[in-house]
Amino acid sequence: MIDTSHDTRGGIRRRRVCQACSERFSTYERPILAAPMIRKQDGAREEFDREKLAQGIRIACAKRPVSAAEIDRLVGEIEARLRGMGKAEVSSRVVGDMVIAGLKELDHIAYIRYAIVYLGLHDLQAIRDEIDRLLEA
Repeated sequence: MIDTSHDTRGGIRRRRVCQACSERFSTYERPILAAPMIRKQDGAREEFDREKLAQGIRIACAKRPVSAAEIDRLVGEIEARLRGMGKAEVSSRVVGDMVIAGLKELDHIAYIRYAIVYLGLHDLQAIRDEIDRLLEA
């Protein structure tokens, strides 16, 4: 091993040298901590799925100037906050609120796309009201 560094989310990046060919490469390690179960509005429970969360955010950010790194950072922050809560079970509403707050800072169009579904904005007036709130802030 040549070098070890830590990132802000508790992960570790290690620079290594292959014993067979002497090439250098990096490995990334992230601790596996117990994530809380997610309690859906219908009462069903499911395990936290990082990829499902990332996919929902990617859909909201489609064709927007939001990099994959920014999406991954937001997903990592949400996951870290959920794990940091120390609860065995968290409402899906808590996760949705974290996503909506993160998208509001990241990209307003992605925020509106997500809000249409998440907040149930079913008509143009509701969407316009939400846009007006964004513009006032």
